[in-house]
Amino acid sequence: MLKKILSPGALAATLAIAAPSLAHHSFAMFDQTKVVNLRGTISSYRWVNPHVSLFVEVQEGPVKHGVWAVELTSPGNLTRLGWSRQSLKVGDKVDIEVNPLRDGALGGGFRKATILSTGQVLQARLVEIEKPGG
Repeated sequence: MLKKILSPGALAATLAIAAPSLAHHSFAMFDQTKVVNLRGTISSYRWVNPHVSLFVEVQEGPVKHGVWAVELTSPGNLTRLGWSRQSLKVGDKVDIEVNPLRDGALGGGFRKATILSTGQVLQARLVEIEKPGG
């Protein structure tokens, strides 16, 4: 009898603990139906788990000017795509495509970047999905 009572409780506790982790890995905060192009200078770059992040100082173009927070995938996934910790650096001038945050804040999910000094293109998607008609 005690075993039957504890099992549902243990299951509920496990699900409660796992829920924030699952929510953290959601991309729902990014509007994947929109792409925003940023031109700016990398002011901060963090190669850490669970997600690589960078901050881009945007001073030109039609987007809101300011520091944009850009989230990438994990260092492990980027390494499998040919990236290294040195792929980007503070001070690099870049063109970056992001899926913007739904709430309108200055941030987005990384799609690709072009380093302006070299023309090198960096992508972070294992498969680029082609949309119908485009």
